[in-house]
This record gives sequence, structure tokens and C-alpha cells, in this order.
Amino acid sequence: MKLSLKLTTLLFVITLFSYAQNNTYFTIHPTLTPDADYIIFSYEGDLWKVATDGGNALRLTAMQGDETYPSVSPDGKWLAFTSNQYGNDDVYIMPLDGGQIEQLTFNEASDVVSSWSWDSKTIYFTSDRYNSFTTYTIDRTGGTPKRLFDHYFNTVHNVVVNPTNEDIFFNESWESGRFAHRKRYKGDYNPDIKSYNLKTKKYTKHTTYRGKDFGATIDKSGKIYFMSDRGNDQYNLYSLEGENAKELTKFNTSIMWPKVSANGKKIVFRKDYQIYVYDVASGKTNKPAIDIFINNTTNKTTSYNVKGNITYFDVSPDEKKLAFVSRGRLFISDSKGKFTKEIQTNDNEAIKEVKWLSDNKTLAYSKSYKGYYNWFTVSADGSEKEKQLSKDAMNNRQLTFNSDRSKAVYLKGRNEICLLDMKTLKSTTIVNDELWGFYNANPYFSPDDKYIVYNAYRDFETDIFVYNTDTKQIINVTNTKVSESDPYWSPDGKYLYFSSDRVNPGYPYGTENAKIYQMALDKYDEPYKIDKVNELFEEKKEEKESDKKEKDKKDEKDAKEKPAVHINPTNMMDRLTQISPRFGQQFSPIAVKSKDKTYILYTSDHSEGTSQLWKTTIEPFENNKTERVSDKRIGGYQLVIGEKNNYILIDGNINTLNLDNN
Repeated sequence: MKLSLKLTTLLFVITLFSYAQNNTYFTIHPTLTPDADYIIFSYEGDLWKVATDGGNALRLTAMQGDETYPSVSPDGKWLAFTSNQYGNDDVYIMPLDGGQIEQLTFNEASDVVSSWSWDSKTIYFTSDRYNSFTTYTIDRTGGTPKRLFDHYFNTVHNVVVNPTNEDIFFNESWESGRFAHRKRYKGDYNPDIKSYNLKTKKYTKHTTYRGKDFGATIDKSGKIYFMSDRGNDQYNLYSLEGENAKELTKFNTSIMWPKVSANGKKIVFRKDYQIYVYDVASGKTNKPAIDIFINNTTNKTTSYNVKGNITYFDVSPDEKKLAFVSRGRLFISDSKGKFTKEIQTNDNEAIKEVKWLSDNKTLAYSKSYKGYYNWFTVSADGSEKEKQLSKDAMNNRQLTFNSDRSKAVYLKGRNEICLLDMKTLKSTTIVNDELWGFYNANPYFSPDDKYIVYNAYRDFETDIFVYNTDTKQIINVTNTKVSESDPYWSPDGKYLYFSSDRVNPGYPYGTENAKIYQMALDKYDEPYKIDKVNELFEEKKEEKESDKKEKDKKDEKDAKEKPAVHINPTNMMDRLTQISPRFGQQFSPIAVKSKDKTYILYTSDHSEGTSQLWKTTIEPFENNKTERVSDKRIGGYQLVIGEKNNYILIDGNINTLNLDNN
């Protein structure tokens, strides 16, 4: 691979200073002191303490890495928490009033604090040191952790103890362990509130809702609270009254991880990326105003460069300019990367994606706004200021254009696909489906701009769908009960390429043996060799100069015409061809046309188990040829196909990519 484009080292000076932040967002894992007077929470990787009514927060830790999952002992003297200062999560403890921090676990697995015993002598934590995950105990003074339940296949987590009878409350479904943020699941793996008593050997299933009940929290009187999506498909707070669930809140957005104070007066939880407190006596919820003063360790100016740190880019239609994102900042440069300029945006917000519009001077980009990514535009030459296109309380992402950049398609929130008119800058929702809001494939226009291909879920597996922009009809082109992902059109509009394990479903452990497949959208005949032989005997008349000019104009017009896409929905799965190697896993196919050759790029780990960039060349009358493009180890890549050059983002750097000479 030719790495002919080198970005010059960019030094961007940032001044750091102290400031106060009100109504702080992105606070996580709040918990309460036993007397309900204080909240302990994690923010920017440190633990903080603030009065329950709000006010100035006091930083408790400043270790290397992140400190999370705080839990205060029932006697109010100790604070247990999780930290990854050595790379993996371990359990730590410190006096709540300040003092020496001690590390209690030293396993290379992930150890995450759950709760305390009521005598304040034992800490419960979840770990994957033996199986997928389950709960262990460790003495406050340290020692060897002990497994709570012995059976290998149990996945016990969210452990809390009822002080009135010593029943151990827990969940054991991966839906409350690995997929806690996923709402609306109803199935055989739904989490229920369960308990077990080690002395009496009594097991009790307290809830039977065919949805998600989890995250129990118990006060000193034995009052049980938990979170559930049983009311309005959003997680809300419930209490367990005998064997019945009583709804305590009815928010339109979900709460996460409620924790009750030991005295039972307050319950703290996270909602909308902020901390809320529920008063048990009044049944009212308030959001305390939390002021955080960030005292950085230096007031000196700090510099950084973007080399190896570029996360997204685009090339202008005239291929004279680049736009790229590095560390959440937006930059432009010439196509060689010699001259670079930052586009000034709010330093407190992060940029994620950027695209050039057809005028070669306007940028469309996604930027965080009140905790969610929304769309903005700005003139790269400074002639027009930033303009906000959306103000959604959900993430807008993965913008792709049609052939002339007059329209764009993008994903919105959990279940919407939207069409954006680049002239009016107005968007409309064209599809409502199960996108799930994470790990999505990009939607793409077909080469004739008539169709949009995308992934959506059916029974936990991704299918490939095609939306007709004229008729609004949607076709499920796979519908196989296994996952087909990362669909991409061939440049001639005759095929779809995608990644799939044709034998095993992806849920719940993920795809394990994916290959790249070519799906013919209709029944096509391969070219015949005899036709090429006959062409050798065709007599060509001498062309006049005027005829040559007319022919050149016609050839140029034909080159600009969009290839018509025709989809024959009958027996589409019978028209599959595997084009990637038989070994390893392959993902993220992209098709590039160069004369008679079609190059299929993808990531593959079939060589020595390392994920690298490969290509398979498809050429008439030749066997497919698979070659390595880059020997770098990669998790993914981004390709921009231009009229003159192809550009690739790999390992944090932008390069030109000449597939013919590789």
C-alpha cells in the first residue's frame, strides 16, 4: 500500500484552568451515606462527595485511571470502590473521612464492587475470574476472595443482603449483567428479582414479569426497591410490597442503578446523565444542583499533535481539501496535509463526524449538545457561522450522502433512519425499526440513489433491508435468523456485499465465524469468452474528427450516468457467493471499482490471527485474488472514494490508497 499522504504534525495549544460546573452532566454510579446526608459519585474518573441537597462537591480520589462503583459501609466508616489504575478493575477501600487507600484484590480479571454486608466486615463484588461473571466476597481487611455460589454456570450479580433475614438478593441474567442499558427485552432471559438464604437453603423468585426487573437495593428495615421497565418501557423505580411491585416513579426517560440509604430515607439514581434523589416519605424526586470545581494539576499551556489520533475524516468533492476530527476537535487542511487549521467550536463539546457539502466550503458535522450528538454546519472559510440543524435528545450519527451530495441519510436514536435534504437542511424520518442505537452499520444510497440499504434487528439478529425512496417500500433481503451485517453496494449496482456467519446466530455471544458474501440482486449472466474472441474480428471504420469528439462526449456522459439498480426479491439467498478466505473472520466490506476490476476491501484475521486490511480482486475471466493491503493490526478503517484518488484512515492516520499498484 502506498502511504503517500502524510499529515504534518499539528501542535494545538490548550490552556487549562480551574472552573466550576453547575448541574453537572455525566456523573455515574451515585450512592448514599447511611444517614442519607451525602452522595458519593464518580465523575471524570474520580470519586466525589456532595450534600444530598446539592452544593460544592469534594473530590475524594485522584488516582491514575478511573475510580467507579462506590459503596459506603453500613456503619458509615468505609468507602469501597473499583479502580483500574493498573489496567484491570480491582477492589479498593479507604476511610470515608479520608486516609490511606488500600487495594484488596489483585487478580487480572475485572472485579467490580456490588455492596457490603450489614456488619460492615465483608464486601461483595462481581468478577469474571472463573466464569463469565459471578459474585465473590472479600474481607474488609483483605485476604483471599471467596466465591458466593459454587456452580460454574451461575452468573449471580447485583448482590445485596436483606438485614432482617440474611436473604441474599441477586440477578443472574446477562440482560441485567452485560446488557443492563437495553430496555424492552421480553423473553426467556429476562432478569427477575431473586433471593437465596445460605443458612436455610431457601430460594425465592420475587418477580415474574416477562421483562426486566433488576438492581435491587435494601434499607436496614428490609424495604426492597428495584428498577423495572414494566410500566412504560422505561426503567423506573419500584418497591417490592410482599410479592407485588409498586410503581414509585413514572419518568419518560430511564433511571439507572438506584441506591437506597441505610436509614431508608432517600434513594439516589442516575437519569438523563445527571443525579436525582427520591424522598421516600414524600414520594417526590429532585435534582440537586452540584457544583464541581476542576483544579487541574497545571496551569501551563499544553500542546498535542494529531498524528495517530485522527478518528474521522472526509475529502472535499474537488479533492483539494481535507476535514478531519482529532480528540473531539475539528480541523481542515489541504489534500497533502501541509497546511492545517482548526475550526473553532465549543471546547466543552466533542465533534464525532464531519462531511464536506457539494459547495466545497461548507462542513456538516455531529457535535455533542446537552449530552447527545446533533447535526451542525459551518463554513470552513469562515464566511458563515455555525448553524445547528437538530436539537434531539438522542444521538444522530453515521451520515452518508447520495451521489451528488444533495441528500443524506443518517441514524437517529434507537430506531429511526432519517433523510436530510442538503438544500433545505430539513430532515424527515423514513424508517422506524429496531436499530438498537449501538454497533450500527452505515446506511448507504444505491449507485442510482433510488434505494437505501441498512441493518435492523429481528429476534436479536441483524437482517439487511432495502428502502425504496420512490415507493417507500421496504424489502428484507435476508431474513434468515442469523446475522448479516455491514451491507455495501457494488459500484455497478448489481450486488450487495456483507459479512455473515451462515451457520451460527450472533446472539448472545457475538459473531464467531463471519465471512464476506456477494449477493446478486438479480439473475445475471457472466460474460462469455467467445464474445471477446468475436471482438477481435470486428472491423472499425475510421472516424472523422467531429465523430471522435461526439463519441468522447457520449463516453463522458455515459460515465456520469448512474447505473440502474434492479432488485429481484425472489430467492435472493440462493444467489450468494463467498468471496473471502475460508479461515478466520472477515468484517466491514467496501467495494471499489477500477476499470474492469472490482476490489472488495475488508478486515480479516485469517493470517496469524491478527486483524488486518485485505482485498479480494474480482475481474472477468480471472480467478478471484486475495491479498493483504496493510500489515498493521486494525480494529476498523474508513475509506473515502474520490474521482482521482482513494483515501483511507487507518491506525489514526490518513493515507492515499492505490489499489491497482498494491
